[in-house]
Amino acid sequence: MGRNLQSGEKLRPVDLARRHGLSTQAVRNYEAAGILPPADRTAAGYRAYTPLHGLALGTFLALVPGHGHRTATAIMQAVNRGFVDEAFHLIDESHAQLLDDRGTLQAVERALRDLSPGSGAERDASPARSGRVFIGPLSKELGLRPATLRKWEEAGLVRPRRDPVTGYRVYGEADVRDARLVHQLRRGGYLLQQIAPVLAQVREAGGLEPLEGALRDWHGRLAARSRAMLTGAAELEAYLRVRG
Repeated sequence: MGRNLQSGEKLRPVDLARRHGLSTQAVRNYEAAGILPPADRTAAGYRAYTPLHGLALGTFLALVPGHGHRTATAIMQAVNRGFVDEAFHLIDESHAQLLDDRGTLQAVERALRDLSPGSGAERDASPARSGRVFIGPLSKELGLRPATLRKWEEAGLVRPRRDPVTGYRVYGEADVRDARLVHQLRRGGYLLQQIAPVLAQVREAGGLEPLEGALRDWHGRLAARSRAMLTGAAELEAYLRVRG
């Protein structure tokens, strides 16, 4: 839709819907949610939108890929209420989250390099290389207290089995891998709840090597979000200029 907004032009809900590939009900829902400014009504009670509403709708749809539906909604609500500083704060928070996500990805990549074949962590001879190790030797190898490994187990990050005779914790090869990965991320300052999704990806991939493809996809998603934020910013700037 062009930027030449004719103040006298009136648009029906179906006009906005067709231009953006939406249903007329979706357009009405967006107005009710405050994503669009309130529409005037005709003498017969029908909604009468203007090109400004079309610009608002296009701005919202451009914001969603970079910021998500909830944040994009909050941004448009703030702008339409005249609280532009609040909208900018929401945008800043979204960018900060993207930066944090990039930092997490970098930490994961560093941890995977440390755990890859030929790294110091893998060259060292240790009981863990056998694929069956108890909590004492493993905690000593990692330079941790046994209580730390138990805490990680309580958080669901490490899942050793129990010896049926002694009841002792027994860490298999995958458990040792998980413990090393958690250790690397904790050293990088990441919280246990931030580490859990990463471990879930490693387990789903079946190990570290298959995770390389997931990391490439992760890079791609972050890049796509960055570009989408740029697109959304341009659309929002145009909308703010028109609103005055």
